[in-house]
Amino acid sequence: MDEVTAGHVSGSEYERQQNPTITVDTSEMRPVSFRPDFATYVKDLWGRRFFIWEEAKGKTSTNNRDLILGRAWNVINPLLNAAMYGIIFGLLLKTSRGIENFIGYLVIGIVFFGFMRQGLTGGAGLMQSSRGLVSSFNFPRAAMAASVTTKNFLQNITPALVAICFGLAFQFPEVLKPTAILVVPLYFLIHLFACGLTLIVARMTAFVPDLKSLLSFFARAWFYTSGVFFSFDRFTTNTTVQQILELNPAFQYLKAVRGVVLYGELPSVEAWIYMCLCALFSILFGLIYFWRAEARYSNVR
Repeated sequence: MDEVTAGHVSGSEYERQQNPTITVDTSEMRPVSFRPDFATYVKDLWGRRFFIWEEAKGKTSTNNRDLILGRAWNVINPLLNAAMYGIIFGLLLKTSRGIENFIGYLVIGIVFFGFMRQGLTGGAGLMQSSRGLVSSFNFPRAAMAASVTTKNFLQNITPALVAICFGLAFQFPEVLKPTAILVVPLYFLIHLFACGLTLIVARMTAFVPDLKSLLSFFARAWFYTSGVFFSFDRFTTNTTVQQILELNPAFQYLKAVRGVVLYGELPSVEAWIYMCLCALFSILFGLIYFWRAEARYSNVR
C-alpha cells in the first residue's frame, strides 16, 4: 500500500514538472467597460503622456503626405481664407475701416481662430473613428483627445509663425515688439481651451451622432461673433451688446494676440484672469464630463 501511494505521488510530481502551472496576476486587470475614480483616471492619463506625445508627433509627420505640396497646405489654407475674407469683407463690405493694419488683423484672426475651431472638429466622431481600439483595450479614452490636441499644437506652430510674420510685414517699419513674446503663453491657453472642447464634443457626438451635422453651423456662428474680420464697435454702439459679445473666449484670445503682436498692447490683468479661467474651466469641465461616460464608450457604434 505504501509503495502504491509513493508511486502515485511520484507520478503526480512528474506531471507537475512536465506541465508547470502558470500563475497570472489579475489584480490589475479591468474590463473594457470600466470607469475608475476620477483621481485614478487622471493618474492613468498622466502615465500615458509619453505615448500621447510620440503618437502626436507621428501623426504630425504624416499629415498631408498624400498631397503634392504636403504640409505646405498648413500655411496655404489659412492664407487663402484670409485673402477671400479680405476681399469680401475688407474691400467690398468695408469692414476694414477704423482697423489699423487690417491685413495683419485679419490673418491673425483667421489663423488663431482656426486653432480653437479644431477643438470642435477634432472631437466630432472621435469615438466612432476609434471604436476598434476603444472596444479592445482598457485605457483612459481621454488620451485620444489629448493626442489630437497635441498633434494640433505641434502642427499649428508653423501657421502661427507665418500669420505673425505676414501681419507684421504690412506695418513695416514697425516690426516685432517686445510684447510679442506673450503670444507663447496665449498659444498654450488657446490649445488648452481647445482640448476641453474636444473632450466635450467627443462625448456628445459619441452617443448623439446627429450633433455632428450641427457643428458646422455652430462653428460658423462662433466665427462670425468672434470679431475675426471686424471690430464690434464698427457695427453696434450698444454697450450691453458689446459686453455680451466680448464674453466670448475666442474674442478675448484674438484680441490679446493681436494686441501683443501688432499693437504692442498688454492685456489687462482682468483679461489674463478671464482667459486663464476659460482655459482651465474648459479642460476641467471637459475632462470630468468625458470621464463620466468612460464605461459606455466601448459600446459606441
